[in-house]
Amino acid sequence: RLVWYSEVSWIPNKHYSGIYGLMKLVLTKTLPSDLQKVIVLDTDITFATDIAELWAVFHKFKGQQVLGLVENQSDWYLGNLWKNHRPWPALGRGFNTGVILLLLDRLRKLRWEQMWRLTAERELMSMLSTSLADQDIFNAVIKQNPFLVHQLPCFWNVQLSDHTRSEKCYKDVSDLKVIHWNSPKKLRVKNKHVEFFRNLYLTFLEYDGNLLRRELFGCPSETDHNSENLQKTLLELDEDDPCYEFRRERFTVHRTHLYFLHYEYEPSADQSDVTLVAQLSMDRLQMLEAICKHWEGPISLALYLSDAEAQQFLRYAQGSEVLMSRSNVGYHIVYKEGQFYPVNLLRNVAMRQVNTPYMFLSDIDFLPMYGLYEYLRKSVVQLDMANTKKALVVPAFETLRYRLSYPKSKAELLSQLDMGTLFTFRYHVWTKGHAPTNFAKWRTATTPYRVQWEADFEPYVMVRRDCPEYDRRFVGFGWNKVAHIMELDAQEYEFVVLPNAYMIHMPHAPSFDITKFRSNEQYRVCLKTLKEEFQQNMSRRYGFAALKYMTAENNS
Repeated sequence: RLVWYSEVSWIPNKHYSGIYGLMKLVLTKTLPSDLQKVIVLDTDITFATDIAELWAVFHKFKGQQVLGLVENQSDWYLGNLWKNHRPWPALGRGFNTGVILLLLDRLRKLRWEQMWRLTAERELMSMLSTSLADQDIFNAVIKQNPFLVHQLPCFWNVQLSDHTRSEKCYKDVSDLKVIHWNSPKKLRVKNKHVEFFRNLYLTFLEYDGNLLRRELFGCPSETDHNSENLQKTLLELDEDDPCYEFRRERFTVHRTHLYFLHYEYEPSADQSDVTLVAQLSMDRLQMLEAICKHWEGPISLALYLSDAEAQQFLRYAQGSEVLMSRSNVGYHIVYKEGQFYPVNLLRNVAMRQVNTPYMFLSDIDFLPMYGLYEYLRKSVVQLDMANTKKALVVPAFETLRYRLSYPKSKAELLSQLDMGTLFTFRYHVWTKGHAPTNFAKWRTATTPYRVQWEADFEPYVMVRRDCPEYDRRFVGFGWNKVAHIMELDAQEYEFVVLPNAYMIHMPHAPSFDITKFRSNEQYRVCLKTLKEEFQQNMSRRYGFAALKYMTAENNS
C-alpha cells in the first residue's frame, strides 16, 4: 500500500480526504493488469437502483472515450462562488469523480499515468495545491483532452452539497439512480429533498444484508464448487433429527467484514508479542473501553452483529476517545445468520487475524489485571514458549459488584478474596471448570507450576498462534471452551499456571443462550449429544490416548 501512497504523496492537497482522495489516479497500476474495466465509487454514495444498469453504460462508449463521468452540479469550476475564487482548469462546469466508469485497458494504452502526472506538475506550478484532490487533476486532463469523456446522465451522481443544482437532475425522486453526499456536512447538507434522501439512506442502513444474498439473479463465481459441496453436506443432514438446527449451524456461511475499522500494528522484533483474543455481541459493547484501559497490547475482536448494529457500533466507536486513540485493535464483524450465537466460529475468526507469535484467549466480560500484557511477554521468554508446547493459565476470579475497586496487585486481590468482594470464577455454580488451577496453591505460589487436565477444565490461556482452532459444532452456551482445552491436552500441551497473573469476570445480565440452556431441555439434550460425538471424534483422531476423556466424562 505504501508503494501507491508514494505515487501521489508528492501532490499538495487541501481536500478533507487527505492522501486517500488522490488514490483513484493510480488505479491503472494498482488494479490487476488483466482487468479491463471498473466502476469506481466514493464511499459516501447511496445506490437507488441495480448497479448492473450502470455497468451496461460501458456499451455506449465510442471512439477514444475511456472515462464515464457526470457533470459537476455546483459552480465550483466556473469560479464564481466567491471573490477571488480560482479553481483548477476544467471543461465548462467540470466533472464530479464520485462515480467513474474506467476503461482500464484503453487508459493504459493512452499512457494515463504519464498524462495525469505531466498535467499535475504543470498546473501545480501556478495552483500550488489541489482543493478537490483527484477531481482537480482529472478535470485538468479532460480540459486538454475532452475526447476522453463519455458524459453520463446526471441522475447517476446526484450531488448533495450546499451549492449544487442537483434538483435539476430529476423531476421525481423515483428518477434517482445514485445519491452522492459529497459535502463535508454529509447528512446535514442543505437540499429541499434532504429529508427524503436521509430517510432513504437510513432505511438502507437498517436493511438485513442477508436479503442481498438471495439468488435474485445468478452470477457465476469461483465459490460455486464450494457452495455445491456445502449444499451436498446440508442435504445429508436429517431434518427430522431433533438436533438438526445445531448440526446445520456448523455449516452456516456468515458474511464477514475483517478490519471494520482502521488497524495498524507491527509486532515487536523480540518475538514475544501477545494479542488478546475475544468475541462479543452488541450487549457487551460497554466492556471495550475498560478492556482497552487494562490491556495496552494488540487486540483481535470478532463482533456478532446485524447490519444495523454494525452501524450503531461504528457510531459508538467513533464517539469514544478511548477506542479512537487505539490503532492496535482489530474489529472483525461477523454478520448475524441463524438462531444460535456461533461462539467458536467467532473465536476462530479473531484468532486467524492475530499477527503476533502468541495469543491470550480471553472472553469479553473479563478485565485482565493491569500489566498482564507485559507479564505475559516476560513469561514467553522465561518459560521458553517458542520451543515448548505450553498453555499458560491466567487464574480467573469474579465479582458480583458492578462497581469494583480493581485490585492493583496479587496481595490486594487476596485481601478482597478474603473479604468476600471477589470469588474464584464460577465457584458457586461450576467449580469443576477452574478447580484444576488449584487456587489454594496459587495463593502462595511465587513460581509457575504445572497442573493436570481434568474433566470440564476450561481455563483462560496464552498459547502460540499455531494452536488448534475451536470446534464449530459447539454454539451458544456450553462446552465450547471445554472442548478446546481437551484438544490442547490431547496434543500434549502442558498447562502452567502463572503465579502473578489474574483476570476478573465483571457482572452482567445472563446471555440469551444461557437462558435457553437453562430453560430448554431439548437444548441440553442436544448439547450432550454433541459432546458425545466430539469425544468419539477425539478417540478416532488420538486413539488410545483419548480414552481418558471418555472415562473422565463418565466419572464426572
